[in-house]
Amino acid sequence: MKRLIITVIAVCCVPLLWAQQLTSPNGNLKLFFKTDSNGTPTYALTYKGKTVIAESALGFTINQNDSFATDFEVTQVQYTQTNTVWQPVLGQYKEIRDHHNEMLVQLSQKGSGRQLHLRFRLFNDGLGFRYEFPVQPNFRHFSIQQELTTFQLSGNHKAFWIPADYDTNEFPITTSSVSEIAQLIDKVREEPLVAKAPAPNVAVQTPLMLKSADGLYINLHEAALVNFPALMLNVAPNAPCFTAHLVPDKNGVRGYIQTGSVSPWRTVVVSDDARDILASNLILNLNDPCKIADTSFIHPTKYIGVWWEYFIGGGSTWAYTDNRDITIGVTDYRKLKPNGQHGANTQHVKYYIDFAARHGFDAVLVEGWNEGWEDNTAYNKERIYSFTKAYPDFDVQALHQYAAAKGVKIIMHHETTSSAIDYERQLHEAFRFMNANGYDAVKTGYVGPIIPRSEYHDSQWMVNHYNYVAQTAADYRIMVNAHEAVRPTGMSRTYPNWVAQESARGTEFESFNGNHPEHTTILPFTRLMGGAMDYTPGIFEGDLSKYGNNKAQLSTTLAKQLALYVTMYSPLQMAADLPENYEKHLDAFQFIKDVATDWDNTYILEAEPGDYITIARKAKGKNEWYVGAITDENAREAVIDFSFLPQGETFTATLYTDGKDAHWRTNPKSYSIKKIKVTHKTKLKQRLACSGGLAISIKK
Repeated sequence: MKRLIITVIAVCCVPLLWAQQLTSPNGNLKLFFKTDSNGTPTYALTYKGKTVIAESALGFTINQNDSFATDFEVTQVQYTQTNTVWQPVLGQYKEIRDHHNEMLVQLSQKGSGRQLHLRFRLFNDGLGFRYEFPVQPNFRHFSIQQELTTFQLSGNHKAFWIPADYDTNEFPITTSSVSEIAQLIDKVREEPLVAKAPAPNVAVQTPLMLKSADGLYINLHEAALVNFPALMLNVAPNAPCFTAHLVPDKNGVRGYIQTGSVSPWRTVVVSDDARDILASNLILNLNDPCKIADTSFIHPTKYIGVWWEYFIGGGSTWAYTDNRDITIGVTDYRKLKPNGQHGANTQHVKYYIDFAARHGFDAVLVEGWNEGWEDNTAYNKERIYSFTKAYPDFDVQALHQYAAAKGVKIIMHHETTSSAIDYERQLHEAFRFMNANGYDAVKTGYVGPIIPRSEYHDSQWMVNHYNYVAQTAADYRIMVNAHEAVRPTGMSRTYPNWVAQESARGTEFESFNGNHPEHTTILPFTRLMGGAMDYTPGIFEGDLSKYGNNKAQLSTTLAKQLALYVTMYSPLQMAADLPENYEKHLDAFQFIKDVATDWDNTYILEAEPGDYITIARKAKGKNEWYVGAITDENAREAVIDFSFLPQGETFTATLYTDGKDAHWRTNPKSYSIKKIKVTHKTKLKQRLACSGGLAISIKK
């Protein structure tokens, strides 16, 4: 009760203390700015009168412990308004409105005369702000020691977090109060399935999802990450407060900056309704418009691949072996690969191409096709892979012709084992090879420590590398799906050929018993805030002991695997299981075949991070809608309101539901399929099993 009284007094006094103010277009959000008695820029943010961010400092320490955060005075303030609509090439919406009010604060540092600009944009769904470093005499470049941006919270919020790490974002998500992070973080870092790098003692990664005791949902992240290291957040030891922690290079420098440039946007998405967080386009809106003149080569893709078989323990290998007892057309996986054989061989890939063509899939991903996998753990080598030389049992030209004749593409795979400089040396040759052999998409990989520079995955140098690969790929009309890269920040608006990323704990961890039932109810509130994820759902056979010694078990029901195609947005969607498992359940497989991957509109029907999500989407250019509902380890009743449908029309809805006895542990493959008639007035209540789901296709 005492805390509540203090908060109310602070909020009521805010307008009397601040020099500059900015209000969101709908009036719900208010931003306050001033310089304090030390000349430090500070800001605060409220939502409907509730404190989101209490007074918090801004600035940097630069060069050799030189303050770029004090002794500032405001020289000019400019206000502008924007209300425009733009169309993404691929996305959850056909059109996105960019409606914000902006305040540009120009600052000058007493004594040094150095200038710093702060640009604030306030949308109806949150705040974006960035630092701008104008060109000026005698201040042309500097290095960053620390960014001092602070997020002072109003209370000890619930947090959905993963520990900061300079090389990986594949930790399981932990739910705790902010004050408990310090107690739990070392235990979480002991996660045996994650290859870790040095990291700050108590810090977390963004996107960070928070929920306050008074009902506010707050998401902290960044947008437009260009020529800057990724943002982590230090956890203050004695207060509910986060401060910026930029990923350094191996010399400890956080960033090398030239004036005339800008920082990424720091973002605060906020609402009192969790559905608004998932519906937010704030991060996309803060990115630059598309820089690709002709985007006709960019398209949504539904694919299968020579991939899951490497993880499940059935004996298939990435590396080439000279064992040629390959029998094509056999549906029993154990007979198909009895002796640990090379997965990316011509006959086996044809088997996948045939399956893709038969069921209407666009493409087949093939991993392990190229020279280098036999030594792919030799991280100390500068050059590991060739991106133009295939193993002897993989006929590039024959497979290109075979796939093209059946209307199927093959997706290229470039695993670099983090030899990033060598990848850049080979990049143009590799992309020309792709053009010559019919590949229009590449999955890149960065497993292991960066060599030979020994950079961190999320450092400024590597951020520039990922952006360079996407930009260069666009020149060759190639789409990119990046794995083990820095988490996305909305750059898909600027380079829409960067169609998806992994950058979080995906389905592959199911093969290690590494995911939990609540995992996919949190990811849309965290990792997916910055862009599409190649989560690779669609696993039907969840008992991996059927393939050998692997004792892992899927953390969902089969129906939930179907629902993920709607709740986990991506224009690149994989049916990740083995073809033989789909052949056994063709009725359920029909949903994966039908579901769209690009959308005209998205409707967030129900949402609570860590508990449940229900989303409906309209397929791009079609009178078809798809619904996905998922829950955590607790069974629940999903409520589907069909008011998103056109009025006055009747549609047929095909429901893929958990069976009456379905349970993710004991009976995950129990499902039921039925058809009902629906209109915009229909309201449906449907039980979801423990870690279960519901998938619906709606057609005329």
